[in-house]
Amino acid sequence: MKRSLIALTLLAALPFAASAADGVSYNYVEGGYIGTEGEDADADGWTVGGSFAVSENFHLFGSYDGQKTDDFNIGPVEFDGVDVDHWRAGVGYNHTLSPNADLLTRVAYEKYDLDSPEADSSDGYSVEAGVRGAMTPNFEGWALAGYEDAEQFDGSFYGRLGAQVKFNQTWGITGDVKFLEGDTQYFVGPRISF
Repeated sequence: MKRSLIALTLLAALPFAASAADGVSYNYVEGGYIGTEGEDADADGWTVGGSFAVSENFHLFGSYDGQKTDDFNIGPVEFDGVDVDHWRAGVGYNHTLSPNADLLTRVAYEKYDLDSPEADSSDGYSVEAGVRGAMTPNFEGWALAGYEDAEQFDGSFYGRLGAQVKFNQTWGITGDVKFLEGDTQYFVGPRISF
């Protein structure tokens, strides 16, 4: 009886072990709500992005987000918010630390287009490194440290924390928070993995 119970427990755990051993996927498309709480202004909007594995250790990624700042006042005069379009495209390298965790490094080109008389666009770059892993078959998380720089603003270090709750192998909900010198940017939305 005792051996039967142990065998049944092991058989029941096999699907979870196999699913967890698959690790994390770098093939996905996601979209959703994005918001920024800043020292100077708050903004919100929408974003779409994705990643595609080109080999076991390399992937390409990109995203677009469009945000609009809140309306603001200078003295008694009220101004409409500013539209900010942000493009990001890059390449990432992932090195397996365990069947469930990767060391992750990324380099990206960044472009900001502002609907403002003071500045219309700014080109830049970002680099980030950290870990990404599947903590359970239905929960994945990542922690990254990075640096970004562009023509219209000074370079800054940032931290990024994120997680994904997976409903199945294809569908999940993902969230991400980026902390950048007084600004906090957050994202939440569905992810389709393939």
